[in-house]
Formats: sequence, C-alpha cells, structure tokens
Amino acid sequence: MRKRCFWMGVYMCTSGTKSQSTRWRAKCIIEDASRLILLLRASIRSPQTPIFHPKKILVTGVGMTKGLALARLFFAAGHEVIGADFEPSLIPTACGHMSKAIKRFCKLTKPGQEGGAKYTKSILDIVVKEDVDLWVSCSGVASAVEDGEAKELIELVTNCKAVQFDVATTKRLHEKHLFMEYTRSIGLPTPESHTITSRAAALQLLIEGGAEGTAKGKKDIGSTEYIMKYVGTDDAVRGDMTLLPLNTPAATKAHIGRLPISEDRPWILQQYIKGSEYCTHSLVVRGEVKAFVACPSAELLMHYSALPSESALSQSMLRFTQEYAAAGGESFTGHLSFDFLVDEAEAEAAARDPTKHVHLHPIECNPRAHTAVALFNDTPAMAEAYMTLLQPSTSVKKLKLDEKVMANGLAPQPIFPVTPTKQYNWVGHDLFEFIILPVFALLFSNTTNVSKVLDGILEFAEHLLFWHDGTFEIWDPLPAWWLYHVYWPTQFLLCLVYGKEWSRINVSTCKMFMC
Repeated sequence: MRKRCFWMGVYMCTSGTKSQSTRWRAKCIIEDASRLILLLRASIRSPQTPIFHPKKILVTGVGMTKGLALARLFFAAGHEVIGADFEPSLIPTACGHMSKAIKRFCKLTKPGQEGGAKYTKSILDIVVKEDVDLWVSCSGVASAVEDGEAKELIELVTNCKAVQFDVATTKRLHEKHLFMEYTRSIGLPTPESHTITSRAAALQLLIEGGAEGTAKGKKDIGSTEYIMKYVGTDDAVRGDMTLLPLNTPAATKAHIGRLPISEDRPWILQQYIKGSEYCTHSLVVRGEVKAFVACPSAELLMHYSALPSESALSQSMLRFTQEYAAAGGESFTGHLSFDFLVDEAEAEAAARDPTKHVHLHPIECNPRAHTAVALFNDTPAMAEAYMTLLQPSTSVKKLKLDEKVMANGLAPQPIFPVTPTKQYNWVGHDLFEFIILPVFALLFSNTTNVSKVLDGILEFAEHLLFWHDGTFEIWDPLPAWWLYHVYWPTQFLLCLVYGKEWSRINVSTCKMFMC
C-alpha cells in the first residue's frame, strides 16, 4: 500500500512495498515538488477562494517603510494594491514603486503654498479611476491635514472608505497644544504644559517663577525642568531638547530670544520627565483599537523592537489608546500613534509586576501610520483588521480608566505582532552610525578610540546577522536595492547641486532634516 506523509515541512513519498518502480518514484517526486512550490507560494500570497473576495486597496506613502509594509501585507492576503507617493517627473525614486506587491503605481501632486486642493484631487482621481474600495493613508507629516481633507471628500463623493482621521481630528491630535488640551478634557493624564505665544510669556513662566517648581531662573535640586517644543513641524528646531530654565536668567533669556515665537507660531512649554521613552502604533476602526504594538523609542528612532504584548508597559499604553479611541466615537478611524515618557521608578516596578498600572506621561500624538507598523510584517491577521472598516458598524462602549479592559473582556483584544517578533533596522543607517562615522572620527577628529570603533563594528555585525532590514523582503528585494542605490544617491546629488544642507536623515521615512 502506498501512502504519503508530511515531515519537517516537506512532503515525502513512502511505499508499503520495497519493489516500488522508478517511474512511480519519479512521479512521486514531481507531485511532491509541485505541492512544495504551492506551499511556498501560499506562504507569500494567499490564494483566492470562493469565500474570499479581494479588494482594491490604495496605499499612499509607499516610498516609506510603513506604506510599503502595509502594501505587502495586503498583497500577501490576496488583495489588489494600488501604490501612490510623491515622485519627480523623470526619475522614479520611491522605492515602493519597485515592489512586486504593487500592481500599479500612481504619482501624487505635492501640497503647495496655495493649499492642498491639487493633492486632494490627485488622490480622488486615483480612487475614482481605479474604483478603490479602501484607501489606507500612510503619508508623511507634511500632508497630515491635507489627508484629512482628502478623506472627507472621498467618503462624500465615492463609496471608498478611508483609514484616515478627518480634518478636525487630525489638527486636534497633530498640534501639540491642542492634543494636550483635548487629552485633559477626556480625563486622561498629561504632563504640565503651557501654550506659549510670545517670548515674554515664556520668560515670565521660567524666570519669574510662573512655571511650577522654578524660582528666579535658577535650578534647585528637585525643581521641575521644561523643554520648549514648536506645536507644528519644523526640522530646524525639532531636535532641540534644551532643559529650561538654564543656570542663569541671562542664559535663559538668550536661549528664548533665539526661538521664533509668535501668535501665528505658538510653542508649548512642557514638563521634562526623566525616564524612558516609548512609542505606539495602533489601527483604530470606528473607535475600536484593532491592532496595537508598543516599543522603546528615541528622538530619532531607527531600531525597532516590540515590547511583550502582555507586559505592564504595553498593557498600560494599550488601555490609554483604547480609552482615547473610544472617546472619539464611531467616526474615529485612522492610524493612531503616541509617544510616552515613563519615570524610571515606574518602569522598574512595571518590569517586576506585569499587572501594574503604569503612570504614563503622553508627550505627543501622531495621527498617522508609524514606522513601527513594520513589526506586523509576519502577522497576516493585520490585513483582515483593515477589512473590518468595510463591514457594518457596531457600537463601541466608552471605556473608563478604572475598568480592567484587558482582564474582563470589556474591550475586544486587538491584534499584536506574532511572536517572536523580528527586530528591525536599516542597513544603510547602521553602516553610517556604527562604522563610517566612527572610523572618520577616529582618523580625522580624534573624538573616539579604537575600542569604540570595534564595538560599533561588532554591533553592526550583530544587526546584520540577527536583525531584519525594514525595507528588505527576500521575495520582494528590489525596493531595498532601489532605496540604497537610487533614491538616496539621487537625494545627495540634488543637495550637492543646489547647495542644500541637512543635519540628520531618517532612512525609513526617506526624510532629510534640512538645516
């Protein structure tokens, strides 16, 4: 009797008799090889079935890791993906343009000084022409409000649904002072913060004792410290984390005097929390958190490692996100990301007790997709979470902080990245951070030593061997090659030609922070 068995992921052919013919063996090998090919193909892209109905999905921002990651997830689930991003007219620089996950790529018109009408129309034109079922917005910070305008227009004149907040919600969450005010209004904790519209107001708080814990501009042991942050987006001041007040009133005045503060350009004076920084990414559909991940963060985050979903820190940040989402109601749909600071003592206690409710200090909200979405790369259920927007709505119960939402089931469990979750980096960034810059510093500026250079080389080797490049997939390698060999060389060449200077680069979002 002939039979088949499956062992270690490979089909093998066995026989009840020893006189099995060569012809049968050949046939068996061919059949098993065919099955193996089908298995490998299915591991990349789910086959269409009579029950499964693929959708047309538009993903904007596919030149960035976050947009490309979601496009690949939808493709693997069997959907038809339309990709879109900004590109110059002659050179296709967006790495997502090269992805096999994207059936068609469309160029978007950048928002101009006259407004975002052309940008909004370019998205609407794609939705109408391609008969798109779902628009997943993964665009950058520069078009945040315009994406809200596009969402309102698209859902008004077409049947397409958008994973994007409306204009009012986007502004409320994007602008730091409005975010703090709204967060307090729904009963969630915030660090001490003050909206500043003039230098005099800032100096009054910092020097004359108006800010809590300061006295005559001098730092006392245990006194509160602050940082000044522009409420919008400005690359020139984004990295300024100067602790205020400075040692003398004169130094504080000089620092504040260099900041462009006005009624039209407000800033926020925010309490500085000494501790660890964390960020989150979540998908919210009709006020319900469908997918969630939290990870350690930094001012310029280029290495992603997910916190355990059952940890006290992750659970506390999830509770915060769930209540925030529920407060938004049925119309609250989009990508929602928070930045938190946690006191060192709180973080240590949370590490010891997974049931602890951690006291969080929310410092910023990004009402758009976060690069941390790459942590879901091996989570097929993520694609299905987006499809819930195309299903009939259900009411969302408003959650309270004192409810054990994860323990008693009052809130449905969101999708977390599958475990063990890969750690993500970008090889191009690591090459400069751990090898090129330290070697240059050793050879030309004498600001480092051989031991530190060797440490950097070892860390680079560890990342190369055991981490995963956020843009690279073995079944879709061209976007990563294009990113490092076409996109960034093109950007550097343009900067040299036009004499532009930059201070930092975020490889994952393709953003240069100009000086």
